[in-house]
Amino acid sequence: MNPKVVDRFLDRAKKWKPEMTLLREICLDFGLTEEFKWMHPCYTFQDKNVVLIHGFKEYCALLFHKGVLLKDTNNMLIQQTENVQAARQLRFTSLKEIIDLKPTIKAYIFEAIEVEKAGLEVTLKKTSEFNMPTEFKKALDNDPDLKAAFQGLTPGRQRGYLLYFSQAKQSATRANRVEKYTPKILQGKGLNDQ
Repeated sequence: MNPKVVDRFLDRAKKWKPEMTLLREICLDFGLTEEFKWMHPCYTFQDKNVVLIHGFKEYCALLFHKGVLLKDTNNMLIQQTENVQAARQLRFTSLKEIIDLKPTIKAYIFEAIEVEKAGLEVTLKKTSEFNMPTEFKKALDNDPDLKAAFQGLTPGRQRGYLLYFSQAKQSATRANRVEKYTPKILQGKGLNDQ
């Protein structure tokens, strides 16, 4: 358990402090292990990530790592972006909202723990199922070293590049991104690696 790290995180929070503090209490009511991962409070069951607390400009949220497997009977779970495959959020904009929804929040956490107890896994899209932008395909075809380096990356790093390159609407922007990140790929680094 990392209560001191989470205490420090909450003490330093400039926004959503009361909301995240209450969400923490709700998570701890389930006897989940409190950890600090990805710079946020994370709650695990038997070393499996169940839920993470995080704050954004417009809202704070509980992020369910396998949220796509939850029934979502209240139709409240939100897919953060179209590229997020497994995780889903419950978003909040006030302390009162969390207080009013406490039984519902607990039901979602209970179900997420049951998903872990059952050993359910999310079937993720394979890297080969992601869109390969023409500009990147051309670069790989023209540079065997780049192709080998890209194939040597972890699937997550490969997907990160494919998604980033694909997001650009114009061909010139996609080509510029490919050119800019080719050195990182050749170094075996992911999009956000230092």
